[in-house]
Amino acid sequence: MSVLKTPLSLVSVACAMVSASAFAQDSSLSNPNISAVLDGYYQTGDRGLDGRGEGFGLGETELAISANIDDMFYGKMTAILAMHDDETEVELEEAFIQTMGLGAGFDIRAGRFLSDVGYLNNQHPHSDAFVDRPGAYRAFMGGHYFDDGVRLTYVAPTELFWTMGVEVFKGNKMRAAEVGEEHDDHDVHGMEEEHAERDYKTIGVYSAFTKLGGDIGTSSSWQLGLSYLRNENGMGFIEEDHDHEPHIEEEHDHGGHNHNAAFTGENTYIADFVYKWAPDGNYKYQHLTLSGEYFRVTDIFSFEEHDHDILSTEKSDDYHEGWYVSGVYQFTPHWSAGLRYGEVDTHEVHGDHLHGQNLKETELSLAWHHSHFSTVRLQYTNQKGTNFDGFEDDNIITLQYVMTLGAHGAHQF
Repeated sequence: MSVLKTPLSLVSVACAMVSASAFAQDSSLSNPNISAVLDGYYQTGDRGLDGRGEGFGLGETELAISANIDDMFYGKMTAILAMHDDETEVELEEAFIQTMGLGAGFDIRAGRFLSDVGYLNNQHPHSDAFVDRPGAYRAFMGGHYFDDGVRLTYVAPTELFWTMGVEVFKGNKMRAAEVGEEHDDHDVHGMEEEHAERDYKTIGVYSAFTKLGGDIGTSSSWQLGLSYLRNENGMGFIEEDHDHEPHIEEEHDHGGHNHNAAFTGENTYIADFVYKWAPDGNYKYQHLTLSGEYFRVTDIFSFEEHDHDILSTEKSDDYHEGWYVSGVYQFTPHWSAGLRYGEVDTHEVHGDHLHGQNLKETELSLAWHHSHFSTVRLQYTNQKGTNFDGFEDDNIITLQYVMTLGAHGAHQF
């Protein structure tokens, strides 16, 4: 990951993104959509699971460029800049091409892009109605999961909206931490071993999803989704040390800027729903959005069959889970209010047992939208954590602004 230390570096990145030599003479290429999103805040405490920190700070500053490449392909690139340990980090979040009307309802996307599992994941965080993603996303998806890979989608020719797709990814951001075993004595081959390096698979993540939706009269619409993510590198290894006590070395970053999943497993199941209401379908003046998601991450630890008695726990406890429900009501063209509640339950190995961890978050937000391009948000968060390191039970106040410069595509449903 690169680090920018001078304003000139930021200018260089922006200039590289809009270089005229990169485009042909077609009008859609010589006039691409170029935008930047500015996210700043002040917060009275630290949020758990890689949430925002106390004091003044910057969220993700987004630089994006997109255009039709020709009548067959569309392309987009998005760079993200964020503060971490008083340094500016830059990461390429999106760099993909996508077919436009491949035929028979099929389309292909290739490169680096946001996975389409779940409801929120394929949307950029600045479009959210709350300061941070729900705890389940921060725990299991690194906030929002993007990766290098390819996606095939199909939209069925049905009266209801029905789409389905499959994805294949590199999977680096979803890997379990590299673990090993330290020895005081020589191993069986007479050589001292300090760390067992893990052999990760180069293609690590496979996913499949389907979404079904429709209208209820002229004022309401709905969508349901089911997703499955197979993480070939997601299981943490449990081993016995020289004292015959189980251990697992997993380095979870519970604070600061991080896009890697904090808690992983071999299988992740996601169910999501969203319901929207607006008088006569006119969202400009008044609308209500209800949504929720449930995550279950299974097969989180790996050990030999004869070592199942290492842990004093039932195999059925070998999973993480999390969920949230959210309601956001825009009651005038310029004001909206939101309420969200979520929980995360995870497990880590401590001694001869699994150590249960729990996070509960209740969030209330009030936002002022002067236009589609500017938002100022005041949010109250009550967080209660059990056995999590790095944060405390707290009542947190956050004041945030999100401002968009330039052309910016419409947000998804």
